[in-house]
Amino acid sequence: MKLKIFAIILGLIICGFGIYAICNVSAQNPVWADNNPPIPEPNDPQTTICEHVLSVPPLPAAIDFCGEKVPLNLYWVREGIDRELINQYYQHSRTLLSLKRSARFFPVIEKILREEKVPDDMKYLCVAESNLENVVSPAKASGFWQFMEGTGKNYGLEINENVDERYHLEKATEAACKFLKKLKKQFGSWALAAAAYNMGEGGISKEMKEQEIDNYWELFLNQETSRYLSRCIAYKLLFENQELYNIRVSTSELYKPIDYKEMVADKSIEDLRTYCTENKILYRQLKELNPWLRNTKLPVKAEKAYILKVSTVN
Repeated sequence: MKLKIFAIILGLIICGFGIYAICNVSAQNPVWADNNPPIPEPNDPQTTICEHVLSVPPLPAAIDFCGEKVPLNLYWVREGIDRELINQYYQHSRTLLSLKRSARFFPVIEKILREEKVPDDMKYLCVAESNLENVVSPAKASGFWQFMEGTGKNYGLEINENVDERYHLEKATEAACKFLKKLKKQFGSWALAAAAYNMGEGGISKEMKEQEIDNYWELFLNQETSRYLSRCIAYKLLFENQELYNIRVSTSELYKPIDYKEMVADKSIEDLRTYCTENKILYRQLKELNPWLRNTKLPVKAEKAYILKVSTVN
């Protein structure tokens, strides 16, 4: 009898603990009607409001790109740029890294654009294409300017198993300038030249003919090319108006240009690693500043020479 009473008491104790646990969990994880939590009152000390505020980055009243006015009066143009500005503004890591890299690479690109008489704004194509990295697209476009192999060769770039000048910043930028100037002459505006750079001459020509439109902003194009110039403009706005967009990158945080010396390779190098050892430089020092070297050797034809950059700092 005593054993039976003890079992009943023990059962009651266990049930009590179970009810307490359930109530405690419910208090910490309340269930609201319709699964919607109540909206916190601003002055209610019992509630907490998230301190992070989502805001829309402001769109200027007027925008130009390559000296050409952007028709913000067209809703699809205004909303398209707004979309890309929001996208790049909130893709913090990619935008910040591109901005930091720009301090290293823009001076090289800007100089060549000036010499080739191509608008300075075209440097933002390079950001939109590759975020200033030597990347390879799924379609095998390569380098900062994302040249396809055939197009690169058409504009004077050497591309083979040992050398790929799509990864040579100066030479690829020069080739991009030649290509863009040809497209500008062919299509009549820098906006259409940029679109053709992205979509291809044939694709743009076909759409212009079928739609009987010769204005980039009025053409109905595939999504990538429709968004392309808006993305370039978004980067321009962010990079050139950092205070307005509350971008905080100090000068000391930017990636500075790398000091280097030049070495002339006028004879074939059978092994670049051995070459580095003999010249008391790191193989990495050679490869970092010469990403166009795609193999461990460098054949050099008669009466030809390559300029190799080697950083002077470790």
